[in-house]
Amino acid sequence: MRRRVLQATIAAVTVAVVLLGFPLAFLGAQLVRENEMQALQTRAQSAARSVDFRLDQHVPLSDRMLEPYTGADDEDIDASVVMRAPDGQVYHAGDRIHGRSLSVTATSVSGATVLLYVSWWDVFWLSLRVIALVVAAAIVAFAAGIAMAIWQANRLAAPLVYLAASAEQLGSGQVRPQLEASGVEEIDLVAAELARSADRMAARLAAERQFAADASHQLRTPLTALSMRLEEIMLATDSDEIREEGRISLEQVERLVRVVDDLLMASRRSQGGTTEAVDLMEVVHQQEEEWAPTFEAAGRRLAIAVEPTTHVLATPGALAQVLATLIENSLKHGAGTTTVRSRPGGPSGMVVVEVADEGAGVPDDIAGRIFEREVTSGAGTGLGLALARDLAAADGGRLELAQRRPAVFALFLAGLPASMRPDVVLPLGAVVTGRRGRGRPR
Repeated sequence: MRRRVLQATIAAVTVAVVLLGFPLAFLGAQLVRENEMQALQTRAQSAARSVDFRLDQHVPLSDRMLEPYTGADDEDIDASVVMRAPDGQVYHAGDRIHGRSLSVTATSVSGATVLLYVSWWDVFWLSLRVIALVVAAAIVAFAAGIAMAIWQANRLAAPLVYLAASAEQLGSGQVRPQLEASGVEEIDLVAAELARSADRMAARLAAERQFAADASHQLRTPLTALSMRLEEIMLATDSDEIREEGRISLEQVERLVRVVDDLLMASRRSQGGTTEAVDLMEVVHQQEEEWAPTFEAAGRRLAIAVEPTTHVLATPGALAQVLATLIENSLKHGAGTTTVRSRPGGPSGMVVVEVADEGAGVPDDIAGRIFEREVTSGAGTGLGLALARDLAAADGGRLELAQRRPAVFALFLAGLPASMRPDVVLPLGAVVTGRRGRGRPR
């Protein structure tokens, strides 16, 4: 919209300048030419009257008497004056005009003829100065129009950017967007309706989450009691057959408990995440403060190469957990300097956060299954990377092993559009601070 407002306003200013500026420049040039020719005519008539006066007073005529009318002593255009007396004698004053010229003629009462010649170029340059002034005024008007267009476009586009940021929050799980009145009635109506929709969504999500929690609690309680009862039966009997049946029943109950937990987790994820605009540098800096002493104690170094202005859409706690898991895995399984760096992820607007070290890398036998549960090189539980991958996927990102030797893990996150950065549009809870817990190693 901002671009369209700019284009429409600039087009209107351009049309106005063209339709008014060109005729004004042409008329101004014509007016200057006519004024100069009128001034020359006045000078010629003055010279003719001077000749009549001298003839009446019996003063001899000469070339010198015509010099005041050449324009050499004032700001008038220099002219060449030729006067033919009644007796046929010709008198001349001023430099002769070479090339293209303009002339005026005046005849005295006594019959003397006075001719004034001026250079056509002198008149042209005077007209051109007027045209230049009109062009300069047009440029100033055009610049003022552009400035007004930019101001008006920003005035109209800024509320829409805020509205888009609010909609982004709502779509990513933040159901409490905050918008100030923009002064544009139509935009404020949309913002008000969006706020009402957010309230209704928040209430609905709260009710669904509460129902899921209550259902999980109500199911887990009898399942726990049933498990305890089966264990008591298995301990109280001496029959191997009854113990075997009890063991099978207990496994079924435990499987049912896991199903209930998985359904509850899936329900929470499907109800919307909690992604928001996160300052990546702040989250990485938190991890640096937490892990740098541990790396120093191990004789290693943790290096950070993240752009300070990088912002991503993520859940702050989940992002910190994923980074902590990758850094801790690098500490346990890698060697040398561990580097956390960021780079653009291509035209899609993704941001890639890489955690790399200088160790031997990931063994070939587990490289293809590194994110599976219980897959480990032998020094961990095999859950850390699996959980980190699930956390990244829940925020719409992904975690990959970008390079085996040395190991480079790449976390792909949704980048924040430039028009919605927290320094431009500050959404609710835009930049997250606060220390997060460490992740678990693989």
